Amino acid sequence: MPVNEFFIPSVTMIGEGACKSVPEKMKSLGGKKAFLVTDKGITSAGITEQVTSELKQAGLEVAVYDETVPNPTDKNVHEAAEQYRKEKCDTLITLGGGSSHDCGKGVGLVVSNGGNIHDFEGMDQATQSLPPYLAINTTAGTASEMTRFCIITDTSRNVKMAIVDWRVTPDMAFDDPVLMAGMPPHLTAATGMDALTHAVEAYVSIAATPMTDACAVKAIELISQYLRPAVANGQDMEARDMMCYAQYLAGMAFNNAILGHVHAMAHQLGGFYDLPHGVCNAILLPHVCRFNLIAKLDKFVDIAEIMGENTVGLSKRDAAELAVNAIETLSQDIGIPSGLAELGVKEKDIDVMTQNAQQDACGSTNPRCPSDEEVKQIFKEAM
Repeated sequence: MPVNEFFIPSVTMIGEGACKSVPEKMKSLGGKKAFLVTDKGITSAGITEQVTSELKQAGLEVAVYDETVPNPTDKNVHEAAEQYRKEKCDTLITLGGGSSHDCGKGVGLVVSNGGNIHDFEGMDQATQSLPPYLAINTTAGTASEMTRFCIITDTSRNVKMAIVDWRVTPDMAFDDPVLMAGMPPHLTAATGMDALTHAVEAYVSIAATPMTDACAVKAIELISQYLRPAVANGQDMEARDMMCYAQYLAGMAFNNAILGHVHAMAHQLGGFYDLPHGVCNAILLPHVCRFNLIAKLDKFVDIAEIMGENTVGLSKRDAAELAVNAIETLSQDIGIPSGLAELGVKEKDIDVMTQNAQQDACGSTNPRCPSDEEVKQIFKEAM
């Protein structure tokens, strides 16, 4: 058996009020001036001010970059890295969902290693550690606050670059459901389905291990139980809290077992059309799962049963199909669009998106190897 690695932040704080410990933890890392990467939505919601005020009250300095866009770009990263250097910061803090964390990771790579963000595309290209890094999460979905993944849009190619590097794993992660209570239903739904995609793809990945399986199974169970209530009532703090754990467990799974063709394809939709990542994953997930069924029938039967489907008396093939049905039902219940056409995706772009998807690193651990024609067909079925 091969030797398997397992990546996770050194410290994680989960629960109501977790973010209040950020100043103390920053000091423990030796930080004096933080560079906080976030976005305008977080700032307008008052969360940026909340965090910066607590840092300043603790005697720490902070500079803010809140120009991060959804599907953060190479331009975001280089602009922010220049500000980091100019402000003479010594600590990195990211605040938000996956976009803020990805942008901040890119900043950390550039300021610590030099060069530009394109130099780090692929696996473990960095040679220097990032500055001390604390990631504060505000969505229950991407798990970017605890992973070694960094996804940045290359604006010259309209392609999402997949950067997978153990050095971008945050030193400390913070998941505070209080910060998530204000998420609107559509964002709660999209990020929750992103987490489900992480768990499912990791569970059926060819790189799965008993450790990643344990994390994925529990994540699927919690998402099945708590995503609907979280969408229905954002102030349901039990649902919010359990979704924190669910998305983190899903992150532990995919951070080590990698992902599959849902993400390989969704990255192209984000790069081409600047579409929300979680929604793209949610739409593609049942279609890729149906394609993958024959490769991992036993595990798809597990997923069906974890999600509450009755498989008694069914053949293994029919029982596995219920996993796809359960995923589709969950998406419908929480208001996910039914197809990519609703998002403005054009069939004329499928050929080039297919070629790019086939080169995406996430596809390397998919349990079934699709041909170009099969990827095109999955895109068309998802329209």
